[in-house]
Amino acid sequence: MAVAVKDCLELQLLEVEMLLSMFPKKGEINLDEDAVPSVQRYLRNTDGGLPPQLEYSIAIDVGEPKVKVELQVLLPHRYPHVAPQLFARSDALHRQQQLQLNTGLASHISSLDSGEVCVYEAVQWVKDNTLPYLENSKISSESASKEVAVKETLHRMWIYSHHIYRQELRKKIFDCAKKLNLTGFCLTGKPGVICVEGLRENCEEFWRVIRYPNWKHISCKHVENIETEKSIDTLRLFRAFEDLQFQAHGDYGLRNDYHMDLGQFLEFLKQHQSGHIFQILFGVEGKLSDK
Repeated sequence: MAVAVKDCLELQLLEVEMLLSMFPKKGEINLDEDAVPSVQRYLRNTDGGLPPQLEYSIAIDVGEPKVKVELQVLLPHRYPHVAPQLFARSDALHRQQQLQLNTGLASHISSLDSGEVCVYEAVQWVKDNTLPYLENSKISSESASKEVAVKETLHRMWIYSHHIYRQELRKKIFDCAKKLNLTGFCLTGKPGVICVEGLRENCEEFWRVIRYPNWKHISCKHVENIETEKSIDTLRLFRAFEDLQFQAHGDYGLRNDYHMDLGQFLEFLKQHQSGHIFQILFGVEGKLSDK
């Protein structure tokens, strides 16, 4: 099995090298700087554990001024003998059109021969087939603009995890929140708590991205939706996406099993009109100690 995985990873690196030569401009391919070296290290010594799955995104010009479609790519270790995980998104597409575009892309990829690399084929399909979905999005936008009162909805998600430690996971959380214009916070440690607020589709995209591919001990405990005829920015409880790291209980040295001071966290929630969330997250009523 290790030999088969090794062969697959070699093909993945060759495909990435080809894509980098075809999309040489800055920003066209977003690839973590350690992604390729970690695979190369494994190929030099296959006795160690498998490297992280290759994950990158490609900005695709679809023939419409100022419009790009981002193709997010995650390659299982046995790709191309198993299908890649692909997702196309664009700010110019409404949710329904984006769903239809990805359904069409998945259907096309499933029709190809197994064992052949296909990311460039996916890029080409997105380039050739996105315009009709953009046209439908324009029609939907024009219809919506004719409504007398247009309401916006602030979506707020409260997410609980058994713990949040890993640096690469924290980087993914903060990068994704920034990219999707979400405010809120990430409480690092044990337990881990994330709050994101912004447009609903952006919050749902954040939830999809951070869970994929295998974050198991995580759940969305509570969701809030607040409508307004003004900007949703007036309803935000947080001005940015904050990094919360409270003092831990006990002296645990360098161990990663320390419990965060939930008293400080409760105080933080109350300062942001969210003290009631403590019971929703932890199942107990929060009380501040007298000092």
